[in-house]
Amino acid sequence: FTLVFCSVVMGICSIGSIKTTGKITGASMVFFLCTTALASLAGLIIPRLIHLGEGVSFEMATSDIAATDMSNILDTIKNLIPSNPVSAFAQGNMLQVLVFAVIIGFTLIAVGEKGDPLLKVIDSLNEVCLKIISTIMYFTPIGVFCTIVPVVQANGTETIISLATQLIILYLAFFIFAFVVYGLAVKVSPLRFFKTIMPAALNAFGTCSSSATIPISKQCMEEGMGVSNKITSIAIPLGATVNMDAVSILMSFMIMFFANACGINVSISMMVIILLANVLLSVGTPGVPGGAIASFAALATMAGLPAGVMGVYISINTLCDMGATCVNVIGDLACCVALKGRLKIDEHK
Repeated sequence: FTLVFCSVVMGICSIGSIKTTGKITGASMVFFLCTTALASLAGLIIPRLIHLGEGVSFEMATSDIAATDMSNILDTIKNLIPSNPVSAFAQGNMLQVLVFAVIIGFTLIAVGEKGDPLLKVIDSLNEVCLKIISTIMYFTPIGVFCTIVPVVQANGTETIISLATQLIILYLAFFIFAFVVYGLAVKVSPLRFFKTIMPAALNAFGTCSSSATIPISKQCMEEGMGVSNKITSIAIPLGATVNMDAVSILMSFMIMFFANACGINVSISMMVIILLANVLLSVGTPGVPGGAIASFAALATMAGLPAGVMGVYISINTLCDMGATCVNVIGDLACCVALKGRLKIDEHK
């Protein structure tokens, strides 16, 4: 919860700090948020239509965390703003934590320099959390092995087959989304676009890090597509922070898959909440390997999934993350090309 809170605050503040390039920033944000919402919607609808995960039986640890009560949508909206932020953290109310993070983020932008000390504290806390998680990730293979063996032993090879099927469908969704949505958005030859961005896409696939791919992405855009440095210097780093289209597909897919497998009904109201939370979480999801794990934990808590799904998810996270990061970077570059065709930017300066 602390990592999610700090990441969302830092993401919002990094966006608000760009003052002289509001036109590019605003257009980029509209592009990223619209495509993220579309991706999350696709990730919720497709598994529901094909009943993904139904018939798959998992024997996992249960959780005493209940799904967000959606019996009264007005009460849910009213309870979004926490009366006690500390209590929201202690009780694991992720919706209130997210809203509190948004309030803090925009308030820090509003107060300007006076808020810098608090922003530095949150930034430091964010870095500490990321360091702790990145250190823990070194031991992930051991934990994954210890977690997945009892699952496979309890459920048999059918579990592995069902997860493999899930990955195949997930990758199909990833790249169909990229070819259709981004191919239409760039307003140039899709073949030329995808050929030009291939070095950045392959690097993102191998490193699972959109942040580490920024230099290659800028080179592909400026030299290959003739996009102004003014656009790439804003849209690409911004995209590495807030553009998580494929992560939204991944999160929605996994929530629906595990919900169907565990026999948990995800109502339309809950799907709307997951969609909105997915878009908000995308602002703060770190562009580093394993950055989506915290987001999935938050959404799984909202949906009331058993705690045991985390072990299964982590066991396939790297395979999912490779394709997701690749598509996210393609989305960053598609935004650059789309802005080149729509904004009057002098590309020679």
